[in-house]
Amino acid sequence: MDTANELYQIAEVELIYKSKVKASERPQISTTRDAYHVFLQVWDKNKIDLLEQFKVLFLNTAGKALGIYELSTGGIAGTIADPRLIFSAALKANAVSIVLCHNHPSGNLRPSRQDEELTEKIRNAGKFLDIKVLDHIIITSESYFSFADEGLV
Repeated sequence: MDTANELYQIAEVELIYKSKVKASERPQISTTRDAYHVFLQVWDKNKIDLLEQFKVLFLNTAGKALGIYELSTGGIAGTIADPRLIFSAALKANAVSIVLCHNHPSGNLRPSRQDEELTEKIRNAGKFLDIKVLDHIIITSESYFSFADEGLV
């Protein structure tokens, strides 16, 4: 085999998005409460008070949910939210906006300084891609905190 040809063998990249949910059956997200209920519905109830997880809801131009991406699972006091993974998934889903969400196993709904800094970092990254961060919701088994409702996004 010619060694020069081996240098140019590369994988083909294909972008696809498949949904098992018909467009007409996708939930409409109009309020923070709508997003909270969608997240709560898919959250593992056995983990919400045990360890921190980070999920992202992708929306189309009509505000319909395209899907939820479980970004990471961490420990008792934190998890990783890599903006590159968030936006690679958002682009693949053809999302125009996203809602960030993570839980606080402690039950404390107040955002930490790290939560605020991460939200700003992701918001700024989204601006370059024309993907709007609509909200960052912190949930517990009992309630939620919305960055949007508090004027923080």
